Amino acid sequence: MIQLTERQEKIIEIVKNNEPITSDAIAQNLKLTRATLRPDLTILTMFGVLDARPKVGYFYCGKSSLNFFSDRIRNIKVSEIKSVPVVVQEETTVYDAIVTMFLEDIGTIFVLSDGYLSGVVSRKDFLKSAIGGVDINKMPVGVIMTRMPNIVITTSGESVFRAAIKIIEHQVDSLPVVEEINNDGDIRYKVIGRFSKTNITRLFVDLGKTDLE
Repeated sequence: MIQLTERQEKIIEIVKNNEPITSDAIAQNLKLTRATLRPDLTILTMFGVLDARPKVGYFYCGKSSLNFFSDRIRNIKVSEIKSVPVVVQEETTVYDAIVTMFLEDIGTIFVLSDGYLSGVVSRKDFLKSAIGGVDINKMPVGVIMTRMPNIVITTSGESVFRAAIKIIEHQVDSLPVVEEINNDGDIRYKVIGRFSKTNITRLFVDLGKTDLE
């Protein structure tokens, strides 16, 4: 169940007891400005808790749509929406990695060593190296990347909901989708996909379109 804030719960109660009611009236009831309430009203209408009718006001629709949407998100696996990963080798020069990033129009590249995940490099890493005055035509990307085990990963079987939480908590734009390989206790990760903010946005839009059909 997606948790509503205390203010959102109060808005729902006000609408239930006074429907139809305008946003101005809701704001006056809570002693807040309409601009302050706008994000809450957007969320509640987006998830089907409230219905907004022009020149009339807000109506209460119930929380069934919110529960349904939450259940669907939690049941979708990363494997269902992951995209193709963009990878380079540790020996790749910073210059070539930058070219790859811009050609693929992504914000993060996964770095491999002997076929397994060894690091991640982002636009911020490239910017730091450029400002630092290094020779990007000679320096290997392995020098500036973030190395294992300091990399947040996900798996095909993890829920989209859990993977999205990782992206938010660690403030990254994507996660490598990996398959764990155990060679006599030596755990390594094979990169099999990419899970990004773009994947999440596309899923959200697809679910919205489905509900409208």
